Amino acid sequence: MPKVSGSHLIVESLKKEGIKNLFILAGDHILPVLDVMEDFDFKFYDTRHEQSAVHMADAWNRITGQPGVSMVTTPGHANAIPGLANALHHESAVVHISGSAESENLGMGSMQEIDQIGMAAPVVKGAWQIPSVARIPEYIAMAFRTALSSRKGPVHLTIPIDLQKSLVDENDVRKYEPQEYRASNRLQADRKNVGVAIKLLNEAEKPMIFAGPSAGYSASTEQLSEFIDTTYLPLFTEDQARGLVSDNHPYCFGFGYLALNEAAKKIKEADVVLLLGKKLDFTLNFGNTPPFKAGAKIIQVDPSEADIGRSRGVSVPILGDIGSVLDQFISEASKYKWKKSSWLEELRSCKDKQESELEELADDNVPMHAMSVHKRLRKLISPNACFVFDGGDFNHFARSYYPALHPNKWVYLSTLGMIGTGVPVACAAKIAYPDDQVFLFTGDGSFGFNGMEYDTAVRHDLPFVGIMGNDGVWGIDYHIQMGLYQRPVATELRQSRYDQIVQALGGHGELVSHPDQLESAVKRSLESGLPSLINVTTKPAISALAAASILRNKG
Repeated sequence: MPKVSGSHLIVESLKKEGIKNLFILAGDHILPVLDVMEDFDFKFYDTRHEQSAVHMADAWNRITGQPGVSMVTTPGHANAIPGLANALHHESAVVHISGSAESENLGMGSMQEIDQIGMAAPVVKGAWQIPSVARIPEYIAMAFRTALSSRKGPVHLTIPIDLQKSLVDENDVRKYEPQEYRASNRLQADRKNVGVAIKLLNEAEKPMIFAGPSAGYSASTEQLSEFIDTTYLPLFTEDQARGLVSDNHPYCFGFGYLALNEAAKKIKEADVVLLLGKKLDFTLNFGNTPPFKAGAKIIQVDPSEADIGRSRGVSVPILGDIGSVLDQFISEASKYKWKKSSWLEELRSCKDKQESELEELADDNVPMHAMSVHKRLRKLISPNACFVFDGGDFNHFARSYYPALHPNKWVYLSTLGMIGTGVPVACAAKIAYPDDQVFLFTGDGSFGFNGMEYDTAVRHDLPFVGIMGNDGVWGIDYHIQMGLYQRPVATELRQSRYDQIVQALGGHGELVSHPDQLESAVKRSLESGLPSLINVTTKPAISALAAASILRNKG
């Protein structure tokens, strides 16, 4: 009988899923499979830290819709856990594979042995150790099915090194095609509930729609645009749904994060709120009053039954794929007469006022205010560019100000709030958009976590432009401390020459200390054809998010 190795079964299974890019950091316990993979047309993006490999796989899924695959060795798996936690909050379909020592020696103090399954389990949808060579296709199929079903999320597979090297009779292996282990049909909603929901929205005086991550990966621009064009309902977008409908659309009012969007805060006046793949989590105070007004009707559409009414009961619970349900909504909405209301103008006025107030913060003073940077940059960046936002108050101003004009080109932190993801995410964005500008916005604190991934960007020719707001503090925490305790504790940094670090790694770096220097620095960075960092000296400036946190803590 023909023989096949475990590594070849891994390759075959990944090929069936259309996987071409692998985000990895090599190590002892995955060397056999990497050697086999080298003979196939995989592209390896090897990082400087395993956490970054997972961040890249996570971003790859969110940006392209294709599953992200990360591969690491045993101690690397420990480094990868934070990336998996972040991917879980992002609802990213990441298949994370790690090797281990020989399976027959596990439990006896094997080389680098740790409880890989137990470590991963709390931050993934499923974690398994493959028990035998012949079952490799079965487990990889289960991993992809789990990652891509319901609300997406990361999964983990441990594949011991002996399974990668061992041979098995090919006739003893059950092999699966994706269409055999994943249903292609998309779940529609109960028609009665669809009818109730549309009737409520039609009768509402001040309705709102909030589209969250699962809307972004299951609905189309055409579907969501047609729905709001038909109904004149105001839309706010978050996570993967950002840019699904352009913020320039007359009925789209931008980022749905209440702390950073004054128009979204008017949810306190809304009488009917439609949640499309948006959880009733802490960002909406778990559905309580505030932010909802007493008696407000909530319609929750979600692909996960467990997340419907999770923190409070809702008026109309609808289980289904967001795209499929939108088709049903559009059909039902066509039976009604819809009218534009003054509510739209009220929200538009609120949005325009906030933009004007932000721009008023920009001046020519030195050191610069964050808005002095963003106001100038907005005029320099291509409308087709991809924006990547890392953490810090510098970025809270940015997220309030830059519009999302295209799907999958406005990428920011998860609800975990894990900062430092920006550089690996920008790398993944440049892989996805090789011909478009990619701009990374980062703080000096955030840069410290994964700044060495500029080396990854240089080695793999991924020329994005990083804009750092360098204010010498851990921004949001510094300002919260000053507001609550009137002194900083362990939140002060040096305004270091991070641009010189990027230069030393082979990239392009510049220091900018005056607003007039910014335009030429951006031009030189774009023309350099290298991964770039413009290190902008800024002053500590409190963002709306930090101010809101201070008020909340003061009661």
